[in-house]
Formats: sequence, C-alpha cells, structure tokens
Amino acid sequence: MNPAESISPDATPLIELRGVTKVYGTGSAAMQALRGVDLRIQRGEFVAVMGASGSGKSTCMNILGCLDTPTSGLYHFQGVEVGKLTRNQRALLRRHYLGFVFQSFNLLNRTSALENVELPLIYRHSTASQRRPRAMKALMQVGLTGWEHHTPGELSGGQQQRVAIARAIVTEPVVLLADEPTGNLDSARSLEIMELLACLNQDHGITIIMVTHEPDMAEYAKRIVHFRDGLIEKDHSQPKKGGCSL
Repeated sequence: MNPAESISPDATPLIELRGVTKVYGTGSAAMQALRGVDLRIQRGEFVAVMGASGSGKSTCMNILGCLDTPTSGLYHFQGVEVGKLTRNQRALLRRHYLGFVFQSFNLLNRTSALENVELPLIYRHSTASQRRPRAMKALMQVGLTGWEHHTPGELSGGQQQRVAIARAIVTEPVVLLADEPTGNLDSARSLEIMELLACLNQDHGITIIMVTHEPDMAEYAKRIVHFRDGLIEKDHSQPKKGGCSL
C-alpha cells in the first residue's frame, strides 16, 4: 500500500490513536512511556501538547510523526492504519503529508535560506525549475522576501526559525509537527513565531500539533492536551489568543 495513493483527502478524523502504548527496554529495565493513549485530531486544528518532562508528550509526537512506532494500540492517519505500513511507506507518509519544526533550527550553515528551503524538494526529486518558485513562495509566506540569499549566520534567531518553518511547509504538508518551536528564542521573537503559526493554521488550513512547556505559547492553540505519567490527563478547547498579523 502506498500512502500517497491510499489516503482519502476527506476521511475523518485526520489523526486517531487508540489505546497506544510505548515501552522502552525489557524486564526490570522496562519503562512505559505511554500507557494507553486515545487521541483524535481533526483536520485544521491547532493543538498544543503539554506536560512535564517524562510525561509522554514527546513520545506521542514521535509516533504521530512516524519517527517511532507504538508497542501496542492503533494509529490511523486519514483512515490508514500506520502500523501496517512498511518502513518505506512510513517514510513516504512523512515526506508527503508531514512537516517538522524543531527547537534547534537544523539549518545548513553555509547554505542560503533559499537553498535550505529547497532541501525537502530535492529529496522528492523535484527539478531545479520546480523547486525555486515553491521555495520562494514558502519564504514569502513566512515573511522573508528579500532574505533568500542570506546564510543562517546572517539571520537572527527568529529569522532562522522562519526559514525552518518555510522548509517544513514547502512541500505543502497536511500536518505541521512543531517541537518547542520557540524554545531558543527571546520573548519578542517567540510571539512572532506563534503569530506565524497561527497564520499558517488560520489562512492556509495547515493542521498544527505543537509541543510546548510555555503556557503563553500554548494560548495560541485552539486546544490543549496535557500529558501526565504516560496518559492524557486533560484535553480541552480554549479561545485562541491573537491571530494572523502577516
């Protein structure tokens, strides 16, 4: 089964976990990171995932991003049972449907912003004539028109994270998974990045799932899921803070 061909665009929910567990190690050294998680996320949601260190939130995100697999339970992405996919098929799902943003920007230091954004398209074997306009568009969407030929060393931390977000959205993913996207930024740059994510969610319809330990950043999400000891302790909607100012 090829996920690029099998996933129906109008299937709901977008993401569903049923009774998902994750155990690391065996015997007396076994550690249960997830203890039976049920979670449903609809297309177009902006979800903040919170919890103390060791609560299971990062493990859950790794499973949602197909970077890890559950020990037991089911993960469905647009109706496709991810556990039945091969490793190569999961890689295709990541490549075609998911975008990733991390606390560290993970940019190539000697490479321009434009070339950094083009990287995912190179992995998809797009030609140079196909890559360039899409990368330019992604940089425009994150407010970096005019900065295309600057290297990361010539950009502020906030601008570097914008490049990383442009790289994540250049493939037009269905879901953007953001792991502490403001963790390396000061307060002012953090608010800029959160307003940008709100824009991408509101105006471009990208589903965003964001891990954060900062309540101020979580206020930009429409829903907060709290993890504790490998389980979802609380899951609630809230009025969304701010809006799209780009």
